[in-house]
Amino acid sequence: MNKGLAWTDRIGIPSKIAWGYLGVLIFMMGDGLEIGWLSPWLIEQGFSVQETSWLFSAYGVTIAVSSWLSGVLVEALGTKRTMLAGFLLYVLGTAGFISLGISSFHYTWMILFYALRGFGYPLFAYSFLVWIAYRADKKRLGTAVGWFWFVFTGGLNVLGAYYSVWAIKTLGHVNTLWSALIWVSIGAIFALVVNKDRLERKSGQDVSGKFEELKKGITVAYQEPKVLLGGIVRTINTTAQFAFPVFLPTYLAGHGIPTTTWLGIWGAIFTSNILFNLVFGIVGDKIGWRNTIMYFGGVGCGLTTIGIYYAPQWFAGNVWAVGAIGMLWGALLAAYVPLSALVPSLVKKDKGAAMSILNLGAGLPTFVGPAIVGLTIGTVGDAGVIWILAALYFVSAILTKFITLPTEEAADDIIAAQKI
Repeated sequence: MNKGLAWTDRIGIPSKIAWGYLGVLIFMMGDGLEIGWLSPWLIEQGFSVQETSWLFSAYGVTIAVSSWLSGVLVEALGTKRTMLAGFLLYVLGTAGFISLGISSFHYTWMILFYALRGFGYPLFAYSFLVWIAYRADKKRLGTAVGWFWFVFTGGLNVLGAYYSVWAIKTLGHVNTLWSALIWVSIGAIFALVVNKDRLERKSGQDVSGKFEELKKGITVAYQEPKVLLGGIVRTINTTAQFAFPVFLPTYLAGHGIPTTTWLGIWGAIFTSNILFNLVFGIVGDKIGWRNTIMYFGGVGCGLTTIGIYYAPQWFAGNVWAVGAIGMLWGALLAAYVPLSALVPSLVKKDKGAAMSILNLGAGLPTFVGPAIVGLTIGTVGDAGVIWILAALYFVSAILTKFITLPTEEAADDIIAAQKI
């Protein structure tokens, strides 16, 4: 039945844009190579936990803005132009962050250029996610976005982490940061040059037409409130992912687990995550996108977030026990993957605008996670932060209950009528 399909289509990757998936993998490897060690390294250089948390928060603000813009800019400018802009902003931000900020540990320059760098990867990666929403068969959209999160997370949190373990020892911290420019350039070549497919801007648009596309990235949220709910749930999804690196390495070090070991655990967590990105993409297509998000994602991540904190105490700093619970958390984190299929399916047109809200939700955690740490750790401590993050996961499970597709609403109405 599928003999006429390319092998990539048969596994759920749209063949027209298959090279783009590889490009995202390599680009995100470069982008994520410092995520697991930058905060503890800066603390070793004399910065406080609060200062590093605000550095990441500034980075997160621009990521959030860029994430929202990614969907509507694809509609207005086309995917390749939007992704190229993301690549160039990343290069400028990284070069300035290292040469003017890190070289002299000038905090103001560090914040300004790290924030500029934050505009980069959302315009590159999340614009490609919009591309997927247009190119994938709806029946296999959950699998197609599962593959996206496989390569996105695989680059950001797995290859980046494991590469850093080697690079820090071999090149040193600063040169490891410089090497990111090599990887993102290779990724951009695959996604923008080797990948020949084009999803261009809507034809015949003048300046006012482009402005209307930007407005849709806001108006869709109140025209279809379920899209807004999807954005909130997506924000909760990875808030802990960006909060953990700010304070967990220091917490774990107090229980005998050094930063280098933490990087190995972090890589193992997201090795599990990328595998289950595929699993839960398929599971979501089989048992329902909402059910997957609510039970595996919301409830499962809430419980395992608590477990990550208490495991070093329960098992006296045993690395294998901490790693096992962490890998379970990483697996369940992937259960939110069907959101990328659910949210664009809520609207019949302007999927780019709907994806902008979802992408904003994907970008906000890079600000919200560190901000929660910076605002609360001084008063509630490490344990309090963990319980806040766990509570957010349980809230996301409740909110997902209300994100229903039109077909599901019709089915509910029929059931209600039969009961009457």
